[in-house]
Amino acid sequence: MEYILHIVIMLNIYILLVLSANLPVGLANLLSICQAAFYGIGAYFSAYFLLQWNLPFVVVALIVMCLTGLCSLVVSFASVKLKGDYFVLATLAFQMIVFTILYNWTEVTRGPYGISGIPSVKLFGIISLSGIYGYFALTTVLSLIVILLFGNLKKSPFGRVLTAIRSDELTVLSIGRNPARFKNYAFFISAAFSGLAGLLYASYISYIDPTSFTLDESIFILTALFIGGIGNIKGPVFGALVVVVLPEILRFVGLPDAMAANLRQIIYGLILVLLMYFKPQGLMGELKIKN
Repeated sequence: MEYILHIVIMLNIYILLVLSANLPVGLANLLSICQAAFYGIGAYFSAYFLLQWNLPFVVVALIVMCLTGLCSLVVSFASVKLKGDYFVLATLAFQMIVFTILYNWTEVTRGPYGISGIPSVKLFGIISLSGIYGYFALTTVLSLIVILLFGNLKKSPFGRVLTAIRSDELTVLSIGRNPARFKNYAFFISAAFSGLAGLLYASYISYIDPTSFTLDESIFILTALFIGGIGNIKGPVFGALVVVVLPEILRFVGLPDAMAANLRQIIYGLILVLLMYFKPQGLMGELKIKN
């Protein structure tokens, strides 16, 4: 039972990550490959505040989300005016810079040794969610709230402007809207909720190190997004379900661990290639993935 609950907890965390990536990638057409960087920034900020301060979960979450969102401005202000491959390269550079800092700034991050003993979050400052059942309830409630929030955000005037930017940026300019500002907002919100996912991960696992927030992790998040589909809410949720549950199903096939890991990568790559060719909008998406 605890094994199933653990899978559900990780699924809820990845739902937050993939939904966050869908905002700039799916709506604003900003192909960002630094989602794991914001995930890691949120996790390390969370580790600091949970280890140093006895604050309620809501307070820590708000602080972490704001700080992670502010960190996103470093890349968004410099990058949102770039187009196509140049923007991708800018986000790649940010991803590599963040990983390098996490890995080498040993006085703060403990580098490759990581940070251990991260305490569980406390509701209202007194109720500690130290058990797997508590985190199952917390992450499930939060994932449902975020799903509803992003669903309403997509239907809001802000979401419609982002969709319009994706379709025709010049038209948005012609009606007096500033696309760069809306892209910055989208990047900030996306980073903030990735930071929330980092908080849940760090407090649940109670240990973090830089290897959990690499470029491979960013690509993994994008893979989930593209498999599920962009432009709506059910696509990212379904994509997160596929990439989290599929590896666990392969564990019961009876293959050696090394072969199962390689087979998982082959299956991911094959699915992605076939989707891009036969169903560019993803399994449950509404919009086609642009080059």
